[in-house]
Amino acid sequence: MSNPKVLFIDNAHPLLSEELTALGFQCDYFEHFARSDYESVIHNYEGVIIRSKIKIDKSFLQKAENLKFIGRVGSGMENIDVSFAESKGIRCINAPEGNRSAVGEHTLGLLLMLLNNLAKADKEVRQGLWIRKGNTGIEIEGKTIGIIGYGNMGSAFAKRLSGFGAKVIAYDKYKFGYADQYVKEAELEELFKYADIVSLHVPLTPETEYMVDEKFIDSFQKPIYLINTARGKVVNTEALVKHLKSGKIKGAALDVLEYENYSFENIENQNIPNAFKYLIEADNVVLSPHIAGWSHESAQKMAEVIVEKIKAIYSSNL
Repeated sequence: MSNPKVLFIDNAHPLLSEELTALGFQCDYFEHFARSDYESVIHNYEGVIIRSKIKIDKSFLQKAENLKFIGRVGSGMENIDVSFAESKGIRCINAPEGNRSAVGEHTLGLLLMLLNNLAKADKEVRQGLWIRKGNTGIEIEGKTIGIIGYGNMGSAFAKRLSGFGAKVIAYDKYKFGYADQYVKEAELEELFKYADIVSLHVPLTPETEYMVDEKFIDSFQKPIYLINTARGKVVNTEALVKHLKSGKIKGAALDVLEYENYSFENIENQNIPNAFKYLIEADNVVLSPHIAGWSHESAQKMAEVIVEKIKAIYSSNL
């Protein structure tokens, strides 16, 4: 193999380029390139490494005459037209195995913050307020936790719940026979009936976009706590806020928001949607900036996963 070229559209852990270079690849990274720049050179490359800088859509792929693989350093593939890429013989790989532990731990952290009023209490103590009764916590023990989507992320969260004494049930439309010591397989109707806490771990697809809407929330027989570390547009924020106000949702922990394209430096801008403003100000909402899968360890592990999958693609040539 004569030095196939790999285009890094986003930066990644150094191990990824180091390992690919050792395998005989030429790795190029042009930090200041815009989409048009990438389009002008993509015909020179057999591989692409990307997180989320641009969309790899049909028009981009039509210019990728020699592309053999796209490596997504992460789990979600919504910024890649996977079906069209595969129709051109381009392998699309991602690395959910690399950041599932980070997501599982972060999701648990969000839940503990939410149930124990930790964000609110921390803010109050820093202001000289010592409010104990008003910050009384809720225990995980004895609760029913419903997980929607039982892939790498959902199963990692379930595993980390195993010591808390909760009943953990999971629904996955496309998987069967996954019950184990950490989770009981369930239908969605069972989650609607029994869940006290609901955690979302589904990819963003046309089917899951705004899946959590008013009808969905109304289907729960009990008030619930909602956690979303999946994708922001899985949840209709207007519906979420409506049910936070009504009490049907007792609290929400959100690592992702449908408003992620807004400038957070200009958070007071009048163009910020009212629903977003409500989330920012609500004491029963915990927010983090789409970092559930980001840890120092996961960056390296995702790089390792991508390298191994690229090796598999070129197994007969490397």
